[in-house]
Amino acid sequence: MYKHFFKRVFDLIISFIALLLIGWFLIIIAIWLYFANKGAGSFFLQERPGKNAKIFKVIKFKTMTDERDAEGKLLPDGKRLTKVGKFVRSTSIDELPQLINVFKGDMALIGPRPLLPQYLSLYSPEQARRHEVRPGISGWAQCHGRNAISWTEKFKLDVWYVDHCTLWTDIRVIFITIKNVLMRKDINSATAATMEAFNGHN
Repeated sequence: MYKHFFKRVFDLIISFIALLLIGWFLIIIAIWLYFANKGAGSFFLQERPGKNAKIFKVIKFKTMTDERDAEGKLLPDGKRLTKVGKFVRSTSIDELPQLINVFKGDMALIGPRPLLPQYLSLYSPEQARRHEVRPGISGWAQCHGRNAISWTEKFKLDVWYVDHCTLWTDIRVIFITIKNVLMRKDINSATAATMEAFNGHN
């Protein structure tokens, strides 16, 4: 009952209240990032697959510039990540605009993180089960390694959540997430400022 009804009601109420309470803060961050990103904008919108792999546009704060090299190619993530962006990312403030996605019903507060559409064809049938529920702002995998664990481990944790989606599990994720954010734990992978691309094998 929770997974199929009360979870959505909970998400709707909490996201609405949260947006009312922190709307002013989101506006301040958006203005700060606009200048820090050298005119590249404050928000990052990207297509992601949601429940049943339905495509939607995820909303995040933009933490990088659009600086390019002499050939017109974007510079590596680490070079485009601004000091402000690094702070916003390390404190997970960049995830807060996704409360809008939660309110709209694209996402849930807790669930597997929404990944890139091009990964859909690379999943094994078991890994694809992560799309049986709405993706979340935080999730079971986020609480147990985030960008510091391999894709294989991450997908196993995502599927575990699908099979154990209860109010108690969500409460545990919320408290672990708060703890990890305060400790700024597992923000980056071992080799990059963001998680390496999934190629179907790692």
